[in-house]
Amino acid sequence: MSLDVPAALLERAESGPVSDEEFVECVRTSLPYAYDVVSRVASDLRTGTAEFADNDVAPPDETARGQLLRAMASDSIRGSLERHFGIKLAFQNCHRVAAFPLASVGGDTYSTFISTRAQLLNQSPELRNC
Repeated sequence: MSLDVPAALLERAESGPVSDEEFVECVRTSLPYAYDVVSRVASDLRTGTAEFADNDVAPPDETARGQLLRAMASDSIRGSLERHFGIKLAFQNCHRVAAFPLASVGGDTYSTFISTRAQLLNQSPELRNC
């Protein structure tokens, strides 16, 4: 299961839409490692001068790795985090999460990062089973 959904939130979802804020809070508490990684790269993007900010540190354990993979693999989780932080996320391997300004989507740096070439060049034997 990806998320630990509080009963009250589940009841609201059964009767209609829930807010992004409620959903992001559920993600934050259910997938704290993933939320922290995204929060950190979003903050690094806002405070830095680089065209993007990324995490290149492998998760400390399998639980953290699983959280990150679940967050990045779910369109609804990933999309809610993007809206919450006002960024576009890109993902490579088991841990390389990058935050881009929304205006850079389609630009050279973003397109290079998400290219098949970049994915191939970002491979290593250590990441084979990540």
